[in-house]
Parts: sequence; C-alpha cells; structure tokens
Amino acid sequence: MSELEIKQIPVLNDNYVYLAHCPETKQTAVVDPAVVGPVLDALKEAGWTLTHILNTHHHGDHTGGNLELKAETGCTIVGPRADRDRIPGIDIEVGDGDSYQLGNATATVFDVPGHTRGHIAFWFKGADALFCGDTLFVMGCGRLFEGTPAQMVNSLSKFDDLPGETRVYCAHDYTQSNGRFALTVEPQNDALVNLMKDVDAKRAKGIPTVPSTLAQERATNPFLRPSSADLQATVGLVGADIVDVFAEVRRLKDSF
Repeated sequence: MSELEIKQIPVLNDNYVYLAHCPETKQTAVVDPAVVGPVLDALKEAGWTLTHILNTHHHGDHTGGNLELKAETGCTIVGPRADRDRIPGIDIEVGDGDSYQLGNATATVFDVPGHTRGHIAFWFKGADALFCGDTLFVMGCGRLFEGTPAQMVNSLSKFDDLPGETRVYCAHDYTQSNGRFALTVEPQNDALVNLMKDVDAKRAKGIPTVPSTLAQERATNPFLRPSSADLQATVGLVGADIVDVFAEVRRLKDSF
C-alpha cells in the first residue's frame, strides 16, 4: 500500500491541484492550491480534513487559495525558504535536502530554480510521487521567468537518480502542445511518436495525461534529452554543451 492516497483536482484552464492523504494518520496536504472551492469540495467528498498546504513556488495560480484555506481549516503552510517573502501565510520554510513529514510519509525537498528563483519540488519516495510544480511537465518544462538555462539544467538533473517509476505530478496539462513541439526537435524518437498517439487518444476522450513517470519523461521529454544525438542534429548543435542545447530547445519552444 502506498504511503499516500493522491487525488487530482482540475482547476482553472489547465491547472492541477493535488490532495495527498496519509490514511494512517489522516493528515492531508493540498499541493499548490490555485483556488479554494474545488479543494474544499474534494476534501468533503473524500471525507478528509486539510492539515497542510505544500507550495512549490509563489505564482498566484499555485498560492491563490493559501490564505482562505488557512483561515477555513487552520492548516500549516509549507513553502520554499528561498521565496518565503512571496508565499502567502507561510509557516514552515524548507529547502534543498530538507525532509518534511506528512503523516507517515516523508518528502525530500529539492531546490529547483529556473521557472522562479525560489521553486522547490517534493519527492515522496514511499509514494513514488514527485510534486514538481512548474519545473517539469509531461514532455516539457517551465518557462524561465526568473532563472537561466544553466540553472534549469541543474534543477532537472536533481531528478536523475530518482526511480523511473516515480510519478510526475506536475501542475499543468500542456501535454499535447508540448508533444507537438517535441516532435519537431526529435521526430525520429519512436517512444515519443507512440506516446503522442496515446496522448491524442486520451485527450479526445477527456482523459488526463498527468501524471506521467520519470521513465516516460527520460524517453520522450526534449528538456531531459539535450545529449540526444538526433535532437542535437535537429537544432544544429551537434557535440555542443548540453546547457547550450537546452537553451536552444527552450528558445524554440518559447516561440512555438
């Protein structure tokens, strides 16, 4: 049995908010609550009581529900130490290498700057779950609003040693658009071609494409594959430093 029960809540246009519940202790966290109503509805439906908010970064579509949920439930807000001044209602600050306990489940915290300067991710090893906010998406990564390509390459590398079966609970479903772009830079990738067929079929039926797994991302996500010879050839950077390749792929995606 997994250490956590995880419920996925679609909100706004393309956001996902997550409930993570420890069945033994009854503690429940919401990850990146953009809004309040759907979170309270999901908690009521599950019969769970909110005890924690886990924020990956400061953007309003990840923290918009913080203060109202805290007022409603008295929950504890956990967020990035490096961005504490921009996390509404923060109670506990965490950063790279820290552990945080949610009931009987332990999260390892990674500092993953790039999308924002203070972005973090929570990896629950016992639940095979990575809550990565806007750092890693299915076949994509976050835009570099406050960081550099070198920072983002380093941030993504922190996931290199995590098990392939780790589920990637990202905060947006940009999957189809990301996949269409990925095919332009690595059209020879059979795993990517096959995945996109599955993605298109799922989306046609309204089925979510999130979460993915790290194994899937390593095989199909161009931002995790800057060392791919085919990708390097497509973007005209054969043998280049992987940061330069990543930067060019990010530039191309930004104008896709």
